[in-house]
Amino acid sequence: MNETAANFTLSPPLLYTNITILNLTNISNITPYQNSSFLAVTYGTTMAIRTTAITQPRPQTNVTLSTVASTPAAVVVPANLPYMMAELVIAFLSTVGNLLVCAAVGLNRKLHTVTNYFLVSLAVADVCVGALAIPCAILTDIGIPRNNLYLCLLMLSVLIMLTQSSIFSLLAVAVERYVAIFMPFRYQSLMTPRNALLVILVTWVLAFLMGLVPLMGWHKTPPASGYCFFVLVVDMTYMVYFNFFACVLTPLVIMFLIYAQIFVTVKRQVRRIAAERGGAAGGTDGAAKIKKEMKTATSLFLVLFLFTICWIPLHIINCFLLLCPTCPVPLPLLLTAIILSHANSAVNPFLYAYKMKSFREAFKGIFLCCRSVGEGDDDGGGTTAQR
Repeated sequence: MNETAANFTLSPPLLYTNITILNLTNISNITPYQNSSFLAVTYGTTMAIRTTAITQPRPQTNVTLSTVASTPAAVVVPANLPYMMAELVIAFLSTVGNLLVCAAVGLNRKLHTVTNYFLVSLAVADVCVGALAIPCAILTDIGIPRNNLYLCLLMLSVLIMLTQSSIFSLLAVAVERYVAIFMPFRYQSLMTPRNALLVILVTWVLAFLMGLVPLMGWHKTPPASGYCFFVLVVDMTYMVYFNFFACVLTPLVIMFLIYAQIFVTVKRQVRRIAAERGGAAGGTDGAAKIKKEMKTATSLFLVLFLFTICWIPLHIINCFLLLCPTCPVPLPLLLTAIILSHANSAVNPFLYAYKMKSFREAFKGIFLCCRSVGEGDDDGGGTTAQR
């Protein structure tokens, strides 16, 4: 193998590549890393590459480029079949599971609560991830659409919009729990179904506008090859500073602070009631109500915690792409982070079934083709049923 420095057109530096060069005179065999939303194979900036610095022992996909400099349109990007299969499984589970959540709330009057309205908004976003965002991710994984910048940006922005909608729904749930525990006498007047629907509408409009920011001009100059790859089209300054720091990390910090205050306050109230009970009948009822609120808040916090665990790794990788473009990111790690972020859309229905008795009974009723479920405590539906 002839391993010398060669000048050919591969850019930008935010690029995962595994390059083996045979006969550098012709530059005939180039094996780039290809990943789900983050691969770049483009042409426009001539740069010197040393194979000893970037060559990896086990390339993931093979792409043969013939006369790269003269015919960039000849590049063929094959699909990553294991990644595609994993995405399809997640898409199926996400769509079916979250449709089940929507059906459970719609068919069971016990679940008609403000909390569950926000959870339905979250489920709708997850259904869209499975039905729209993941198919778009699979298409852009192989560079489709080509030579259509705005359609490319729209497809890449779908998941950003839906993620932002999910964050706003989780924030709405946290605020609703805060009002239920810290302002119980104002809960009925503040958390009405009408106000909940208004909040949901506002959150979706804001998520839509934030996701469309790249279409409004905050994007990179499209590559000459015309391929639709994430890092070649979406500006990483938008993804890191605007999307992550402002629109994701800030709401997450606020939500964790809200739940922390809820847990500390509820625990203190339980201890106070236990100390002041003194045989009073009302004390037992009050403690039971507070414990029920604590159980609901714990289940909803777990939804937030899983969302954070699933999405933070991918955002950290984005930070590396922007702040340390020469830092190597292993392809298996990158693909795992992408799949993990998408998998978050499929886990919530399982969590509801495991942690919330009301949802578990509703799911059983649906599976039994029954519109009503047995009577029981509504530990997943918020404080008061809103009819």
